[in-house]
Amino acid sequence: MLINGEWTEARSGLSFEVLNPATGESIGSVADGGAEDALLAITAAHDAFKTWSKTTAYERSAVLYRAWEIMTSRADELAHLMTVEQGKPLKASKAEVKYASDFLLWFAEEAKRVVGEWLPSQRPDQRFLSVKVPVGVVAAITPWNYPISMLTRKIGPALAAGCTVVLKPAEATPLCAKATFDVLTDAGLPDGVINMVTTSNPAPVGDIFTSDPRVAKLTFTGSTAVGRVLAAKAASNLQRVSVELGGHAPFIVFPDADPVHAAKGAAALKFLNAGQACISPNRLYVPSSLADLFQETLCSRVERLQTGNGLHDGVGVGPLINEVAVAKVETQVEDARNKGAGIPVGGMRLVNGEHSNGHFYAPTVLTDVKPEMSIYREETFGPVAPVITYEDPEQVIEMANDTNYGLAAYVYTKEIGVAMRAFEGLRFGIIGINDVNPTSASVPFGGMGDSGIGREGGHEGISEYLETKTGGFAI
Repeated sequence: MLINGEWTEARSGLSFEVLNPATGESIGSVADGGAEDALLAITAAHDAFKTWSKTTAYERSAVLYRAWEIMTSRADELAHLMTVEQGKPLKASKAEVKYASDFLLWFAEEAKRVVGEWLPSQRPDQRFLSVKVPVGVVAAITPWNYPISMLTRKIGPALAAGCTVVLKPAEATPLCAKATFDVLTDAGLPDGVINMVTTSNPAPVGDIFTSDPRVAKLTFTGSTAVGRVLAAKAASNLQRVSVELGGHAPFIVFPDADPVHAAKGAAALKFLNAGQACISPNRLYVPSSLADLFQETLCSRVERLQTGNGLHDGVGVGPLINEVAVAKVETQVEDARNKGAGIPVGGMRLVNGEHSNGHFYAPTVLTDVKPEMSIYREETFGPVAPVITYEDPEQVIEMANDTNYGLAAYVYTKEIGVAMRAFEGLRFGIIGINDVNPTSASVPFGGMGDSGIGREGGHEGISEYLETKTGGFAI
């Protein structure tokens, strides 16, 4: 763990192993921290805030810019570590490191764009000045599926705003978090500005994060169930909260679309990170008139996907993160099978040969998916593409909106009018129009409803870490 500039063991002396999800092998161990360690980290961040918050925007920008340079220079080793620890193919890991570094560069510039304003008064002898100031100590909890970019997406704007940070990374990927903190400390951050508590039991650390009055803000990415618990606890302490939670993204192919083009996009997006992404499409709505060609193209693409260790050449789909994840996918697929779904591709665990010691599930296509199947209603977080046919394009937006989740949605159409009406009608925070990658460090990321509160990235990203202070001056 990193507390006040020092790498240290847990106060308990305990540690836990980190496993490679492709092989089941131990790749290292980290300190198994608890409530006492979290308190020490918060104390360090609270003390460091007194000086870090007074640094100039240009000083903070320079540190983030150096961090971007260092992360860029270490891209290959960071990507290799990510593939070993998290499982995604090396090519995808390299893309994530680039994405992670983009947040450092973006917020290095955003630090210098935080401005105030003079406001008018009714009195001739009065002036108003409104400025933005850092909220204080930030407690951050990050997920395992994007174990480096989710750190920089939170820490980058927090540091740019002048806040200090205590991080609790996912227990499955603490080594990626440590490597990211090495980048930040090597960039010249003062002691105590960033702190990290690793733990195999997140609950006691989360309780400290949400109850300590010195923590001004909580930011969390993970499941909706956990997000609700954390937000409720933080509310009792009047902490500012931003949470990026689960999704159940629709992928709508309109009747005028090119079904081959749409199917290629669906295949590329659905199996990215083995389907372990909150913006992964979970409901593929295809008009009956295009269903045969769409499914034929989708299946041919999925059949060619190679599943295995992400370090091996040609592998396009890596392992799931653990046995619980595999079991969830298996349960959803079997439920769909028992209720009449077709499974032209996949539909089983992979347990032989190189797959024998890892957590693998075959890339799968389901057809004839109906509302009574659990996969229709629940996020999968795995390599399964459920195809749902529809007849009436006037009703498909309503079908897509029939969920409590509102993170991402996708639309394929050739008509600008259809695209605009879909964009306006879909209740989701991120919408890709003929685009399977509608994200960037420069644009806001976040959802509606059960998919979260707040936005990360873009101009909105740094606002989450700023308070407004107003002064009235009598002259």
